[in-house]
Amino acid sequence: MPRSKRLRNFINEYNESPKTEKMSFIPPFFILALEFILIIHAIFYGNLFVIIITSILVIISLIEIIFVSAEIHEHYQRTNFDREMTIRLDDFIIEKNEKNVKKIVEEFINKNSHYETDINEIYHVACQIMATHKEEMWERTLDTRLKLFIEKNNSHNIRTLIENFNDKYPEYKKDPGKVYPLAAQMIEKYKKLQEKKK
Repeated sequence: MPRSKRLRNFINEYNESPKTEKMSFIPPFFILALEFILIIHAIFYGNLFVIIITSILVIISLIEIIFVSAEIHEHYQRTNFDREMTIRLDDFIIEKNEKNVKKIVEEFINKNSHYETDINEIYHVACQIMATHKEEMWERTLDTRLKLFIEKNNSHNIRTLIENFNDKYPEYKKDPGKVYPLAAQMIEKYKKLQEKKK
């Protein structure tokens, strides 16, 4: 039973491993199969030299398989660890609502001491999460402000509308690539709603 459990775990790890690792696992088995054919052939013809050489190659292939298996297992463990840490860190950042990355990292490690050795990675992930939260907040605020601005101004001229919007909210001037398509979409929706009301 423990063996079958180990085998099932390894199959799961293998399925979740990257394509390159999966591919690197195939050649050693192929070579091993060829080596067994050579050994059987050498035993059949009584060629001791070929048996010895092929046996050495079989051992090398088995060692290679063990190393590749260990690499797949290590990668799987690391991926799971990173995933779990990112989820915990994301929840922690939302809960704390703190803007200082250094404070977040320090408090997170104080709360989760088993991550102490991964401080650089935690700092990097915290920066990414906070940048994502900032971006999401920026997009939500833009969406709300733009919607209200379109409804209030009742203008269908997109250029004039965006110019007026940027005058009122200059922080959106630096990213016209996001403001313009969103405004165009909203104006279209607003037009359709107005037509339906008529």
